[in-house]
Amino acid sequence: MSVACGIVGLPNVGKSTLFNALTAAGAEAANYPFCTIEPNIAIVEVPDANLQTIAGFIKTQKIIPAAVRVVDIAGLIAGASKGEGMGNQFLANIRETDAIMQVVRCFETASIVREAPIDPVGDIEIVEAELCLADLSTAENAVTRAGKKARTGDKDAKFELAVCERAVALLSQGKLIRSVDWKPEELAVLRPLCLMTQKRMLYVANVSDEDLTGESELAQRVAAHAEASGAEWLPICADLECELRSMDREDRAMFMEELGVERLGLERLITKIYDLLGLQTFYTAGPKEIRAWTCKAGVPAPVAAGVIHTDFERLFIRAEVYSIADLAAHGTESAIKAAGKMRTEGREYALRADDVCHFLIGK
Repeated sequence: MSVACGIVGLPNVGKSTLFNALTAAGAEAANYPFCTIEPNIAIVEVPDANLQTIAGFIKTQKIIPAAVRVVDIAGLIAGASKGEGMGNQFLANIRETDAIMQVVRCFETASIVREAPIDPVGDIEIVEAELCLADLSTAENAVTRAGKKARTGDKDAKFELAVCERAVALLSQGKLIRSVDWKPEELAVLRPLCLMTQKRMLYVANVSDEDLTGESELAQRVAAHAEASGAEWLPICADLECELRSMDREDRAMFMEELGVERLGLERLITKIYDLLGLQTFYTAGPKEIRAWTCKAGVPAPVAAGVIHTDFERLFIRAEVYSIADLAAHGTESAIKAAGKMRTEGREYALRADDVCHFLIGK
């Protein structure tokens, strides 16, 4: 499945710097508002040590990691929902993503233009107020459409109207759609609306290189807000990440060891995004390619097979499955079979993270 994440925030909080750190794409990053006009988009390979582990035992022509589409969306401002700045255009870009990474600045510096004092939670509230207002307009339009159909007595339209009216009531109070529980059938009504406040949120605290673990008072404000709103947060020094990405592997490893940094921000961010969206990785392996695939955690084997090709779900017969640990322990697929570790699983099997699968498909 394709995964897309949008990077949002107020102007000059470090969005494009973070984008460059994650993607090495060279997007313009400047200390004035709206240096990003069109969204910067990059396809980012998901760091995955399991691929090299598998390749150590199975000879193959190529290795294909999973990928995430990252969209750097220009800075929002108060009034964006009404078209202020480049608001309408930018909000449309956010609607197309699966999750949102909201960047907030958590360090003081004289080199970046900002009129007001640093206030990460205030910044979050401005951005989310604009998302609420934009979603409110969308939900109100949905109420109008559903109301017309409901007046004909259509049962489904009446249910759709009730769901949309509930969404309007929440958004009118400045509450996020994701802040309340929705039944699966209600979510099915909301899904086509692509409401931004329904998307999972990761707050990225852009910290200084002296606060890499986010212990500062500013970063801890973000942590507290994330906990209170049921979201996740992550401290990252975007400037340092850019510097690390520009180094060769040996220098980078040495510098990271000196700083006590175990993993680059890209790996930490993608891990968080996968957790937020309830995603997991499974693998296919053979002489032509070893490949990582992304699916929802615990989906039935046919649904996972459908990630590879839609026909695979429809024509699924069974799957032969083993774990990466089995491969490491026994060395070859034939040895895994001989040890009785190659499992034959049917349509009800819930796929596990790190499964290596061969799907048997009918005609």
